[in-house]
Formats: sequence, structure tokens, C-alpha cells
Amino acid sequence: MNGFHDVLFPLRLARGAVGGPHRRTDVIALANGREVRIAALAGSRRRWEVASAMIDRAAIADIIAFFEARRGRLHGFRFRDPGDDSSAPAGFPPSPSDQILGTGDGANRTFQLAKHYGDGAGHSTRTIQLPWPGSVVLAVGGAVLAPANWTLATTGGLLTLATAPAPGLQVTAGFRFDCAARFDTDTLDIAMDAFDAGRTLSVPLVEIVL
Repeated sequence: MNGFHDVLFPLRLARGAVGGPHRRTDVIALANGREVRIAALAGSRRRWEVASAMIDRAAIADIIAFFEARRGRLHGFRFRDPGDDSSAPAGFPPSPSDQILGTGDGANRTFQLAKHYGDGAGHSTRTIQLPWPGSVVLAVGGAVLAPANWTLATTGGLLTLATAPAPGLQVTAGFRFDCAARFDTDTLDIAMDAFDAGRTLSVPLVEIVL
């Protein structure tokens, strides 16, 4: 895929990430004191800062090597968000009933992996582009399908079933996933201290769409 390297950002550095979903809302104040709020982005876009994980020379060497291989902002990569990498609730393994992907119509065989967020007042849906190979479990109408009955695009997250689900049958899935991300800088600023240790001042990452 152009502009994307299917490699994983070093896990030990990802675990020190600070960040999460980012939305942009334009707020217009009216003369009567009320506000008009307009969503400037259709969905959220995640951002992270991983500089806090660069606490020794080995970590700095790892981030330099990874940054150079991606050529700064040029190429994307897999990033495992430590706060959100599963279809299941925290502490539970993925199950085939975790997320609704669609409803059968007797003709469509292709369904996009997605994760739903929400409560009684509202909800949003996130497209899952980078499922972990081997982590996906799938069901149609509550019956689990063996992997021999479907295929998965691990870059893109499209599921293709061997047989189109009958009309009215719900297609559901569980999975683990990574985010598609890139560096949000073309410069790494590294500070070395008197004890030959070092730290990076800022290593921003941003989610991308494949």
C-alpha cells in the first residue's frame, strides 16, 4: 500500500504513549447567549505523544531507527494504542458477538470491521483498518463461522464471506486491532544529559486513513 509500511511501532515505546481521540468542533456564540456547535470532522482522529517513553539510550536508538526507516512523516505504520485495541470491554477477550457489522440481504458477502462507541444519548462508529491477524472471530445470526468460511484483508479490515448471509441475519465480530499512524514531525529533537542518558523532547504521532 502506497505510503504505508505494515510494521508495528515498538510496543515498549507505545506503552508510554499519552493521547487518544481528537475531534474538532466549531463553536459560534450567538447574541442571545446560546451557541451553535458544528462538527468540523466527520469522526475522531487519534493523536499521541510518545516522548515520555524515551527514557534510556536503547529507547532513543529504537525510535531513531524507526523514524529513519519511515523517513519522518512520509510513511505510515501500525501503532498499538494501549488504551483502545480491542472490540471487547476492558479485561475481556474478543467474542463473536462484540460488534455488529451489518445485516444480511442474501447478496452482499463483504462487511467492514468496525467498532461502535455510545450510550443512550448518542453513538459513533469507527472503521477498523488494521485487525490483528488471527484475532478475528465471526458469527452470522449468532452462529460462529469457522475461518475457512471467510477471508480477511488485514490492511483495510474487509471481511468477505464464502456465502452471503440470508436476509435479516446479523453479522457480528470480535477482534483486536492496531491503528494506522504516522509521525507528525520530520524532526526528532534529542537531548543528552551529563550521565550519557538521553530523552526526546517531542515525538508526536497522528492517526491516518489507509
